[in-house]
Amino acid sequence: MFLEIIEWFDETGKELVHRIPEEGSGDIKYGAQLIVRESQAGIFFYRGKAVGAFGPGSHTLKTGNIPLLTKIVSLPWGAKSPLRAEVYFVNLKTFTNLKWGTRDPVAFKDSELGLIRLRAFGVFNLRVYQPVLFINNLVGTQGIFSTEEIEDYLNQVIVSRFNDYMGETIDSILNLPAKYDELSDGLSERLTQDFQRFGLDLQGLYINAVTPPPEVQKAIDDRSRMGVFDDMNKLMQMKAAMAMEKASESEGESAMGTGMGVMMPAMFAQYFSGKEQGQGQGPPAADRPAPTGETGPACQECGNSIPGDAKFCHQCGHQQVVFNKCGNCGKNLTPTAKFCPRCGQSATEKPAPRLCPGCGAENLTDSKFCNQCGEKIGA
Repeated sequence: MFLEIIEWFDETGKELVHRIPEEGSGDIKYGAQLIVRESQAGIFFYRGKAVGAFGPGSHTLKTGNIPLLTKIVSLPWGAKSPLRAEVYFVNLKTFTNLKWGTRDPVAFKDSELGLIRLRAFGVFNLRVYQPVLFINNLVGTQGIFSTEEIEDYLNQVIVSRFNDYMGETIDSILNLPAKYDELSDGLSERLTQDFQRFGLDLQGLYINAVTPPPEVQKAIDDRSRMGVFDDMNKLMQMKAAMAMEKASESEGESAMGTGMGVMMPAMFAQYFSGKEQGQGQGPPAADRPAPTGETGPACQECGNSIPGDAKFCHQCGHQQVVFNKCGNCGKNLTPTAKFCPRCGQSATEKPAPRLCPGCGAENLTDSKFCNQCGEKIGA
């Protein structure tokens, strides 16, 4: 076969190198036309060596560019070329969307989650920038060399470098989403020398995802829920205080309904702050001295400091505006309360007057001396 017009078109979009002829070598005729496209390079091989490289354009193969092609050499063969050679067309375009990823999970020591296994996935772009080096180191004598034949090997190189680089730069996968770009740039720089060894240029590498196994993902979800529960506790405390304020403003409710409206928010507040488990629980309010507060007014119920204009305690929900007090235990009562929510004492019945031990006159329950004779009443 005499080759007079030598050219090649990549119909698949995946061929890196294509040799003409694909099998064996061919007879190159003196004056044959070699056509090279803008995205290609033509490498002329004779007797196993690269003897010429051609860029884009149409080239006439003769003594001027290939010294071996001479009429003198071809005379003994009836002006037919005895030269048997091959032309390798190298595709210089950028091959995009090549996949890389871990086949098996890799071990990673997380500073917060401990030893876990991760999978990583992404894409990379590739381009041949030294055609002769690429042919000699990877292609050899293959007639067709595509991305499918090199993608698997490059994937293993990328994964190997990724494992080392991630272990050096990332302490926890919880911080990983904010460092994808940093990881991609650093990994690309580390892989540059590995690719250049074969005459390849890594045009870009991107990390799509780094995922732990399902059980680790569940642990991360559970940790996120705990943070939501903490915020929910604060929300419930606020709603409890608002509900108690609304109950104190309503009128015409039954004594039991009013009492429960005051007591329930405080019970919820104590529950969410851990007081029902015995945490920070002190003696009953009736047995404690009146609170003073170190930085301002203090709640009469729990003793915590509160703002001076507060109507309710932000810790326990206790009402601070005093309308009436229980004559038995001193608990603050709402204007419509008929019974004390703490001890059950009737709020409408007045306690029996105190009698003076000297003259027998009736006195108020909180009197310390008789208003008739001046005798001291009680201890």
